[in-house]
Amino acid sequence: MNKNDVKAYELLQTKELKGIHSVGYLLRHKKSGARVLLIENDDDNKVFQIGFRTPPSDSTGVPHIMEHSVLCGSKNFPAKDPFVELVKGSLNTFLNAMTYPDKTVYPVASCNDKDFQNLMHIYMDAVLYPNIYKHEEIFCQEGWSYRMPSKDEPLTYNGVVYNEMKGAFSSPEGVLDRVVLNTLFPDTSYANESGGDPDVIPELTYEQFLDFHRTYYHPSNSYIYLYGNMDMAEKLNWLDEMYLSKFEAKEIDSAIRLQKPFAEMAEKELTYSIGSEESEEENTFLSYNKVIGTSLDPKLYLAFEILDYALLSAPGAPLKQALTDAGIGKDIMGSYDNGIYQPIFSVISKNANADQKEVFVAKIEEVFTDLVKNGIDKKALEAGINYQEFRYREADFGNYPKGLMYGLQMMDSWLYDDNEPFMHIEALDTFEFLKEQIGTRYYEELIQKYILDNTHGAVVVVKPEKGRTAKLEKELEDKLESYKQSLSEEEQEQLVVNTKALETYQSEEDSPEDLEKIPVLKREDISRKIQPIINEEMRLADVPVIFHEIETNGIGYADILFDMSDVQEEDLPYVGILQSALGVIDTKKHGYGELFNEINMHTGGIATSLELYNDVTKVKEKEFKATFEIKTKALYDKLPFAFDMMGEILTESCLDDTKRMKEILAMLKSRLLMKFQSSGHTTAALRALSYASPSAKLKDMTNGVDFFRKVDWLDTHFEEEKEHLSEKLKELSVKLFRADRMMLSYTAAGEGLKGFEKMVQSLKDRLYTEPVEETPCIIHCEKKNEGFRTASKVQYVAKTGNFIERGEEYTGALQILKVILSYEYLWQNIRVKGGAYGCMSNFNRIGEGYFVSYRDPNLKRTLDVYEGVVDYVKNFTVSDRDMTKYIIGTMSNLDQPMTPSAKGERSMNLYMNKVNEDMVRKTREEVLDATQEDIRRLAPVLEAILSADQICVIGSEEKIEEAKDLFQTVTSFQNEGEKEDE
Repeated sequence: MNKNDVKAYELLQTKELKGIHSVGYLLRHKKSGARVLLIENDDDNKVFQIGFRTPPSDSTGVPHIMEHSVLCGSKNFPAKDPFVELVKGSLNTFLNAMTYPDKTVYPVASCNDKDFQNLMHIYMDAVLYPNIYKHEEIFCQEGWSYRMPSKDEPLTYNGVVYNEMKGAFSSPEGVLDRVVLNTLFPDTSYANESGGDPDVIPELTYEQFLDFHRTYYHPSNSYIYLYGNMDMAEKLNWLDEMYLSKFEAKEIDSAIRLQKPFAEMAEKELTYSIGSEESEEENTFLSYNKVIGTSLDPKLYLAFEILDYALLSAPGAPLKQALTDAGIGKDIMGSYDNGIYQPIFSVISKNANADQKEVFVAKIEEVFTDLVKNGIDKKALEAGINYQEFRYREADFGNYPKGLMYGLQMMDSWLYDDNEPFMHIEALDTFEFLKEQIGTRYYEELIQKYILDNTHGAVVVVKPEKGRTAKLEKELEDKLESYKQSLSEEEQEQLVVNTKALETYQSEEDSPEDLEKIPVLKREDISRKIQPIINEEMRLADVPVIFHEIETNGIGYADILFDMSDVQEEDLPYVGILQSALGVIDTKKHGYGELFNEINMHTGGIATSLELYNDVTKVKEKEFKATFEIKTKALYDKLPFAFDMMGEILTESCLDDTKRMKEILAMLKSRLLMKFQSSGHTTAALRALSYASPSAKLKDMTNGVDFFRKVDWLDTHFEEEKEHLSEKLKELSVKLFRADRMMLSYTAAGEGLKGFEKMVQSLKDRLYTEPVEETPCIIHCEKKNEGFRTASKVQYVAKTGNFIERGEEYTGALQILKVILSYEYLWQNIRVKGGAYGCMSNFNRIGEGYFVSYRDPNLKRTLDVYEGVVDYVKNFTVSDRDMTKYIIGTMSNLDQPMTPSAKGERSMNLYMNKVNEDMVRKTREEVLDATQEDIRRLAPVLEAILSADQICVIGSEEKIEEAKDLFQTVTSFQNEGEKEDE
């Protein structure tokens, strides 16, 4: 980029960024004072982001409510929800907005030039000229409002952010994270909850909300970021002409203040809610937290990532092991949060008791003192550095564009120092420095200085309290009822009027003129070509190998699959336990901590998983293949080592190590409960599908509610079950890990095949050969329609069914229907009007369909909304423009850019599910050529799903109890329970 082409800007820095193969430019917009950062390279997945420093002055959640609200219409795009219109009708590869403790960011990404420009335009307009000043209803809908449909009904609070944060505050981990932050920084903006405390959110007034925007949403307080392969000068000139030149620079005090260090460690204790059937014993969270310098020290920023790995997060790490051995909690976790100005290093013990606090702190400091005196294991440090550097070089962030992740990471320094945006993104020199420090006293001195001698810390204890949710809900009901009674007849009537006015505003359709201001691509802008399926069948060492020849930058991705088809139904949970234990339990050659470090010193890691592949050619027979998989990624010359380690894990693991197995079960139980709380929607949908789908039942038995119950039972009855457990795991290993059950998926460039057959042979030679009984597995499904009581204040409501077994067929139009429902009918009725944080639907090739809500204040009302979906689809009528928009939004989901490993995985998934190119092409054409009539023809599919009447709800005890007539069983995760409350 030539600075003479962008005269409205001052070029402050140019930097070659070797680590990410890019050139970086730091600029300042002369007139408005906007900060601008460019990362120029050949990546077609372009990213634009505008962010603002948004320190909260209280816990009303105004930064979070603002983040939601500015996307609800603006000057040039006045439709009520341009964000949703974009999701429905853009080719974006990322589209969202995020609130952090000190910043709010609005990132978008797309590979399509025209689409990318549209996304930039709408986001710039949203943040600088939102409709929040015209429509108070936006604040009421997204933030909070009183709701009273009639004078006879109770007064309640509603609002999307209000309900989202009620859900977030129901999670003890979420409570702990927030309290740690607030406790460590009492004199700064970090003392406040930027997301919003549900008890405090209703204190926010509309005028305070508007003042926040007037103060912080100005270019002088903005951070604008462009990444990828584009004409940077053209984009900068467009930003100047359309937006930035309209603003004069001004002083905005949004600086994040440094907290003065404490003279002594702080202590904080509080409670969280558990269900009435949960025990208060061994349910406390203990945490030890220290503030580590600032995020403007690039060496410290990464060094504590390495220390977190070496001392705490890796299996067998000394701190984790010492606390586990001392019986202080059952799940030891660590974290190093370097995404704030003053990073936090935390040691967390879950499932502990409050009276263990003193010994918890003493044990941590004893271990740290010993490490300083006797030194840290060099291999653990080497493994930690290699692990972090491998991730940095690979730059594989899954579904997230790497340009997005780079932009967020750069904010870790740029937000606190205008001149230092590139500090953490150009990390190769830092990695070299950290490697050179191994064997010196560098890491030990960091522990002495920042942990042992550092008084700026806090011990935070979060204790369980039964019935707390019910007590708080009752207090809130009484408070609102008291407020209602204090109002005059006229004031009560005004609340009814306001409620109806908001509902009317939400129900009003946007005018065609307003909707047409949001640019939409044409169907012709989308290629009809399918992404290539790269599968080459071969046999190496007489083992089936599916090779995916893709340029991978010298990394080989190998996945070994073992057929599970004759593991009996009652043994399936044990396969889930085996999968969780392998790799984190001793082998004959290595202790599990040593094993983990050896692997991470030389490779990108080894992982195990259980996968399911449904045969789409035999849908009615419900045929599927379940596999136990072990996978690795490594540079080509390190693959022989990776295969050796995989063989060791599969055939030499010490499955009779009952002490370690007890630890694994306790950790597994803890992590599953965390998953149920954070991803209740996926848990509920899977559970409801398992009532009729053998493949879903298998998944539930190895990673869902059934699996949790088996783990919980084994943990509780461990002494009498431990011998049987280890025998069962050994028996399953002998049954599964055999050459005649094995196949491989391998993703690499052509040269990556050199020597690969030898590796396959070496692994094959180590596998089990003794004869085993082979009996096909038969899975028995049973409709249960369960309500799971939890301490949450919100619900996850799922309804599922199979349309193919009721005579309907799969078509590509169902992918469009998913977009229409998730961002039109369900969005309007469950999120906008119902106040839930999220709603989803899905339909797959084997006929499974579901509707599910996320952090939902309702239960029965949501199920009623699902019932209305058939009439909605029968009467579906939109303009051609809208139909095109839905098609483009669907193609955005189908055409996400993929990393080399993801391309290999996609190709293998299609192979295993027996989906060929013709099927993929047919689906693509059914999407691109779909008409409104095709959507209306899907009404019987929805009728078929709903007629199955399979429901599962995870939610508050009170709501589940109120709706108990809907369920065959009301229970909790912890106990199976007979059919009760009937």
